[in-house]
This record gives sequence, C-alpha cells and structure tokens, in this order.
Amino acid sequence: MHRPFREHHLLQILTAFEAQNLPLDVFLRNYFRTHKAVGSKDRKEICETIYGMIRWRGLLDHISEKPLNWETRYSTFKQFSPNDFRFNDEIAPHIRTSFPQKFYEMLCLALGESKAFEFCMASNLPAPTTIRVNLLKTTREALIEKWRGKYKVSRCDHSLTGIRFEEKINFFGSEEFKEGLFEVQDEASQLVADLVAIQPGERFLDYCAGSGGKSLAIAPKLAGRGQLFLHDIRPYVLLEARKRLKRAGIQNAHPLPSDSPNKKGIKFRMDWILVDAPCSGTGTLRRNPDMKWKFDDTMVSRLVAEQRKIFEEALSFLKPGGHIVYATCSVLPQENAQQAAYFLERFPLEKVGEPFSTFPQSGGMDGFFGVVFKKRKH
Repeated sequence: MHRPFREHHLLQILTAFEAQNLPLDVFLRNYFRTHKAVGSKDRKEICETIYGMIRWRGLLDHISEKPLNWETRYSTFKQFSPNDFRFNDEIAPHIRTSFPQKFYEMLCLALGESKAFEFCMASNLPAPTTIRVNLLKTTREALIEKWRGKYKVSRCDHSLTGIRFEEKINFFGSEEFKEGLFEVQDEASQLVADLVAIQPGERFLDYCAGSGGKSLAIAPKLAGRGQLFLHDIRPYVLLEARKRLKRAGIQNAHPLPSDSPNKKGIKFRMDWILVDAPCSGTGTLRRNPDMKWKFDDTMVSRLVAEQRKIFEEALSFLKPGGHIVYATCSVLPQENAQQAAYFLERFPLEKVGEPFSTFPQSGGMDGFFGVVFKKRKH
C-alpha cells in the first residue's frame, strides 16, 4: 500500500523505535542522518506528531480501534483532542493523563492526587524553547536586537540571560550558535546555575558535568579568572564538553575524567561545587516523553542511593567554608527535600537560603530543584 511521504517515514520510525532501546531524541537524530531525503519541514512535522503520539500513547491505546498498532494509533491521533477526556471519570486517571499506572500511583503518593494529575497533564504538553546568552561574547539585548524581525523572541521572566523563542528553529545551523553567542537551555536550568554565586578567582567543580551545560552558564561569573573543573564518569560527554567550551570562548576550564590522576590534587580545595545529580528526570518529561514508559518502581530508591553516594564523593573536594549545590531535574520529594534533609543530618553542612524549585506548567519552566549548602569550618 502506497502511503504519503511523511506518513511512510512516521510509521517506519515508530515501528523501528519500539524495537530498540535508544532514547527517542537520539533515535530520531540517527534516523534523519541516514534518511537525507526527509527535508527540514518534513522532519519538523514528523517529530511533532511522533512526540505527541508517544506522550498520549496510554490514552490512544484506550480509545483506538483494535487490534492496536501504530497505524490505528495514528488514525486516532489525527482527530484526537486529549481535553475531551480530561474530566471523563469513566476512564481511570492514569489513562486520561496517559501515564503508566504504577508511575501515576507513585506520583499521587509523592505529590497528592490533584497535583499529580496536573503534573501529568502538563508533562504531556510541548516544552517552551529557551536559550541562554553567553555573556563572555554578547548581551541579551544585543542578541534580541540582532534577531528583531527574523524570529519571534522575548526575554525570559526570571533568568537575566534567557531568551524565549515562540517557535522552534534550527539553532545549531545558525551563525550565532556557531560563534558561541548562546546555548539552548531551559530557564529553570539557567536559574539552578545561578545558585552558584562564585566570584572571580575562585575554584569551581561541576561534579556531574555531562557535556557542560551548567558550567557554560557559570563560567562568565569568573570573568576569565579562577578555574572550572568538569568531572564525569563518561569520557564521551566530556569530549562534547570540550567542543562547547571552545565554542563559548572559555579557556579556564579543565575536563576531569573519573580516572584522572589530577583529582587528588584538588581535594578539599574547591570554593564551589555543583552536584547536578542523576535523577528520575520527572521535571523534564515534556522533553523526554518516552522515559515515562520505561519507568519501574525500583528506579527511585536506586537513584536515591546513587545520589547520596555521589554527593558524598563530591563533598570530599570542598574546602571548609566552601559551598556545594545539590540539584535535580525532578519533582519528587524523595530526590529533593528528603535528600537535602539527609545531607544536613549526615554531613557538617549548613543550608544557605531557601531551596529553589519549579514545577512544569503550560508554557512555563521545567521542573527543577536546587539547594545551597555551606561546609562548616569546624
């Protein structure tokens, strides 16, 4: 049977994606890299449809004709309005919100039924598109002026370096991106980086650095003085961090693999440490909707134990009187407030200020948590 071009690729992607284990964004990137005939407009339409179908798969499965397959789901999705089912009490709430039942029940226990329902509904909406201006190379006002008339943009409400886009564009092909004038980063993630109130000349360790997103946001505060160390157990993400640091014009940063002999030399010497811990990612499910379908009920307890181990390791690099920031992109108290209480009880720390937290809302920021501790001198 001959199908329209977009529909052919859409169904081919969904079928192939289901048969493997890569995250959705990685799988899509690989697919389009090997299918050059799919142009930018087609990719945009296909991706938006696929993300929508993955988000709403639970409800689509409930209302679609049987036997279930991606064709019947797609047929339903084309004329589908989730809000038509929002208040239908004949359908279980985990189905109306399109979440796995065990995951939904865990959210209800953690957040309360009403907040859990709203969280799930918000997590099924597209996330806003925001960037962070690189203050080492430009200013927010200069970039907004440069893009005036070209893109629909506005200043972020809370981050002083954030710009919000009203539509998605190919950021990575733009000259401004290649010149290192900005990075794509959610506003809440930018605000977590702002918790690190470092001063020029001080030393900073990004202990779970990944590809360096938050280090890139923190580096301008040092004004070229002081040192940044980026630590991660995955060598390939530190390679990506090197590229981003170079593009951003940051020269006082040092990627630090987990087996580096240089780690001994910075023990108890850091002024600031950020532990952006591995977590459930519940606060960013809008961007990674496939993750909710991989949930298992042992995941959170496993992560809590890992977060405690990582925090203790990171703390060994902090000097007395220094500050350590613990952060997650989770909305779960087990990973956030309860962990903060554990760290205060277990280690010689004082909490500085109130914890930072955001909750996913339509058009708003992702869900993040951050808390600042100071290491006691005696």
